[in-house]
Amino acid sequence: MSILCGLPLIECVYCLGCARWAWKRCLHTAGHDSEDWGIATAEEFEPVPRLCRYILSVYEDDLRNPLFAPPGGYGMDSDCLVTKRTYKDTQKHAPPYIVYLDHDHGDIVLAFRGLNMAKESDYKVLLDNKLGKKKFDGGYVHNGLFRAAVWVLEKEGDLLRELIEKHPDYTLTFAGHSLGSGVATLLTMVAVHNLEKLGNIDRKKVRGYAIAPARSVSLNLAVRYADVINSVVLQDDFLPRTATPLEDIFKSLFWCMRDTCISEEKKLRDPRRLYAPGRLYHIVERKLFRCGRFPPVVRTAVPVDGRFEHIVLSCNATSDHAIIWIEREAKRALELMQEKDDVMEIPVKQKMERQETLAREHSQEHKAALQRAVTLSVPHAILPSQYGTFEDLDDESEHSDGSFQGTPSEESSKGSKKKESWDELVARLFDKDETGHLIPKKGS
Repeated sequence: MSILCGLPLIECVYCLGCARWAWKRCLHTAGHDSEDWGIATAEEFEPVPRLCRYILSVYEDDLRNPLFAPPGGYGMDSDCLVTKRTYKDTQKHAPPYIVYLDHDHGDIVLAFRGLNMAKESDYKVLLDNKLGKKKFDGGYVHNGLFRAAVWVLEKEGDLLRELIEKHPDYTLTFAGHSLGSGVATLLTMVAVHNLEKLGNIDRKKVRGYAIAPARSVSLNLAVRYADVINSVVLQDDFLPRTATPLEDIFKSLFWCMRDTCISEEKKLRDPRRLYAPGRLYHIVERKLFRCGRFPPVVRTAVPVDGRFEHIVLSCNATSDHAIIWIEREAKRALELMQEKDDVMEIPVKQKMERQETLAREHSQEHKAALQRAVTLSVPHAILPSQYGTFEDLDDESEHSDGSFQGTPSEESSKGSKKKESWDELVARLFDKDETGHLIPKKGS
């Protein structure tokens, strides 16, 4: 037809379509990902800069004589550092981490460092995954990060339990950056799923903070655990937007077209696709066609669709992943929030009432996100019962294509089974050598 008319119509339509796609991709900015979200408050965002500094402290050899401290220092008491685990201590099973007793904020913190590009063991953890390889609590998780989380909880479980029993009013926080964010995410989920391992601590006292989060959990789990897990993303950071599996990180930086062309509906219906976990906090400080950085604004939500799905074509996609920049901009954003509160001169009583209101709003937003996940037919998405708990899903009852044949409650009731104990989980994933050290089982 195009030849008879003397015009390459099909070719023109194809070129126009490609040009339209390229134009939309070039105009897509990080601000579009969170433009409909609400604005975070100082109360809920307060732990983020502090936890970023704790994560940075993991890089120090001696906390009493720091070499890389950010402006103002780490804000830590070196005498309250309970333990520090290096690569030698973790035996290549997990990135280095610290356990810190934060008396000023009533918090027990376990913080992981990020990916060390010079360590083969970190790549081994990161690349130990295939789509749909690991199921957990009715969804899918990153296998390597999950095994790292189980190893850490098995190693530090007794220590954490002692600290919790000694300080029953303290919260328990797991935090990490980049690779460490994935371990912290899965560690939070595993801990919440096995509270008896930690002396039956209240779920509300367990928190997880994923700084520059890795996509480590399926969408149903990302939404379901939004009451205990928080993810922090700085502007254009590539990692939360990188398509799964995570072994395609470097490919995705240069070949983002394929994933962009996949329809939103198809992504939502894929039960194996991994996402950034929990409630999201997006720090936005740059605008389209504007030069320089603006005063950072922190937006927050528990989104279901449009959850950092597309890589932003930006020269800052990698620099926004750096923990140093995240700490700096998070601190700046928090200071702006607090200055606004000081100008308004909010009394202490009203601040306490606002915190209670914020907790209720977060709870309502979480329930709304769960409802939307069910409405969009997200595989394995379920609503909490009237008692505030989730029904157990049996892995064997899930369909091979990840779809439901009935309602979520009907599907879960078909395959309910006894919950796997902690000792059974560890025995299934690890063996022990002569010295008692855990060794990953092949194929697990």
